[in-house]
Amino acid sequence: MTHQLVQKVRDGLRQGSNPAKAAQMQRYMKSAMPFRGVSSPDQRELWRQIFPAYPLSSLSEWTAAALELWRNAGFREERYAAIALTDLKVYARYRTPAAIPMLEEMIVTGAWWDYVDALATHHLGDILRAEQQQAASSEVSKLMEQWARGENLWKRRAAILCQIRFKQHTELDLLYACLEPNLQRPASNRDGGAIASRGSSTGGSAAPDITRDFFIRKAIGWALRQYARVDAREVGRYVAAHRDRLSPLSVREATRHIGMAESGD
Repeated sequence: MTHQLVQKVRDGLRQGSNPAKAAQMQRYMKSAMPFRGVSSPDQRELWRQIFPAYPLSSLSEWTAAALELWRNAGFREERYAAIALTDLKVYARYRTPAAIPMLEEMIVTGAWWDYVDALATHHLGDILRAEQQQAASSEVSKLMEQWARGENLWKRRAAILCQIRFKQHTELDLLYACLEPNLQRPASNRDGGAIASRGSSTGGSAAPDITRDFFIRKAIGWALRQYARVDAREVGRYVAAHRDRLSPLSVREATRHIGMAESGD
């Protein structure tokens, strides 16, 4: 049985659909899934009207509604609704390690930057930050290190980006542990293997090639650039120490505001 919140989201998106915008949005996002053509501001207004009207009273109900929106989505905005719903402040108490299987499913099946970046920087970040504040365990930190070494590109990107909003609270050891398996081998040691598929989650030979993927190289640069706002000297040191394993794109992104930019891609 369809949850009432889910039905209201679908109804609202259908009523606000714009076929011309939908085609443009689909092309821009290179999405196999179609759009309704509802702009981001209009989506936010729709969520503002619907979500408070249909409160979710338990972790299981929250998870079920989000996964129904996600798994049965016919249009990309329905998945954006699932992300927005699970990011609401009122449901912060549900963003605990118990929510990670749901987030992992969304990351793996979403397999594109618009989904993954939101889930990593907000949802996973909230769970990790709560763990760090409690100082009770390092369960989530260890999981992020595992994801950073795994065969799925998007879980690697999520692990690299999960502290992106932490500023001075960034746990450097964890950041560097997540970067390390994603740094390229020095040029003299690289083989000629093909770049791994962006959606690949299988195959023992995929991991070395993942480090050469645009979305990994960009994530490395973004994570370092954000931390440079807190400690530019430390990021400069890190880039200098690992320059032979950082792509020009990663270096350029990391040093955008600290004067060490490098040409090339």
